[in-house]
Amino acid sequence: MTAAIVQLILIFCLSRCIFFCNPFVWYWCAIKSIINCMKRFLLAFCLLVVLLQSSARLLAQEEFVEPPAKLITRFHFTQLYGGVILLKGTFADYADSLNFILDTGSGGISLDSTTAEYFKIVKIPSEKTIRGIAGMRKVSFIYNQKLHLPGLTIDSLNFHINDYEILTNVYGERIDGIIGYSVLSRYVVKLDYDSSIVSFYSKGYLKYPRGGYLLRPVITTLPVQVARIKDSKTITSRFLFDMGAGLCLMLSSEFVRDSAFISSKRKMFVKEAEGLGGKVDMRASIVKEVKIGPYKFRNVPVYIFDDTYNVTSYPYLGGILGNDLLRRFNIILNYDRRDIYIMPNSHFTEQFDYAYTGIELYNINGLILIGDVAAGSPAEKSGLKEGDIVIGINKAFDQNLSHYKSALQVPGEKVKVVIRRNDTLMEFSFKVKSIL
Repeated sequence: MTAAIVQLILIFCLSRCIFFCNPFVWYWCAIKSIINCMKRFLLAFCLLVVLLQSSARLLAQEEFVEPPAKLITRFHFTQLYGGVILLKGTFADYADSLNFILDTGSGGISLDSTTAEYFKIVKIPSEKTIRGIAGMRKVSFIYNQKLHLPGLTIDSLNFHINDYEILTNVYGERIDGIIGYSVLSRYVVKLDYDSSIVSFYSKGYLKYPRGGYLLRPVITTLPVQVARIKDSKTITSRFLFDMGAGLCLMLSSEFVRDSAFISSKRKMFVKEAEGLGGKVDMRASIVKEVKIGPYKFRNVPVYIFDDTYNVTSYPYLGGILGNDLLRRFNIILNYDRRDIYIMPNSHFTEQFDYAYTGIELYNINGLILIGDVAAGSPAEKSGLKEGDIVIGINKAFDQNLSHYKSALQVPGEKVKVVIRRNDTLMEFSFKVKSIL
């Protein structure tokens, strides 16, 4: 037994000796060792390249990072009906204080025709045409002018001339012009609806506050944002981000018809709206849900109109997101980076205006007049007529257009309207309906 074990040990030792003495085995071991060394070398080389590339990128970021945006000025703004923003400023070298609407739905900057005539400014005709929901027209220009805002002077601006009498009548405030892309594209603009303060920053890096959401709209001259709307079915489409529109949502009738996302049984209410070119009839209703980014709004008032002048460029756009919806966010407009940052503010949960009376009120030459009266509306049934001069509503006789409009915005409320017709005082009563 012992001899057998010794014999096995000798055989094993002899085989190992033969194995290591074999030159082919030595060559194979050497090659294998070289291959392993090359693998380790290549791995180390690759790691070095990656580190060098990362360092180069870091150095490039430090070298070419854009400068921070710097605050230029901030000042208070006035909020008009529907959340529309009114800024005070002066034009060129004229000292008169003017009212400008801040409007992301404008591709330039403009001056009211009456204001231009008051300043006796020479206008230069052009072949350029502008369009709105109620018309199209050629416009003249005043080139290379200045706009002065509190703490900020903006030069080299080309103002086009337009007639804003209808806006003056609607808001009860003199509207001297509209500030759009020509100004907004030069700065980073912050709008705080909680404090009613607008801030202008120079272009550059700006750290957005926490608690909001970054939209990435398509911006050529007008910002176009994707949003989701839901009623009898859900539709995702593009909408004009229009802070100059004093409404929540406006859709073209072509979009509503082709998408069929609103039930055909939904009751519609006839309403008159105002825009470039004059007045236009619309149908008012509600949409069950509107979603912008992660934010949802339920039972949102909507206007549906026949887009005769192709304002929405259907089918590229479905319609317009207006400022009665957008004012529920504090907003940062950063056109240079194609950013719009929205953050819910104290108005986010405010109830929408569902009131329906069938009349529109206008301030014309200091008189509050009733405009179009919709057939079958509460106002029409009470006996009110277009052209009636409003003396007071619900015992308020202050001739304040905003107060009168507010009095007509409470669904279910019974209102009393005192008017003058043919030099005769008359009183009418009706109950405000709800479109909800």
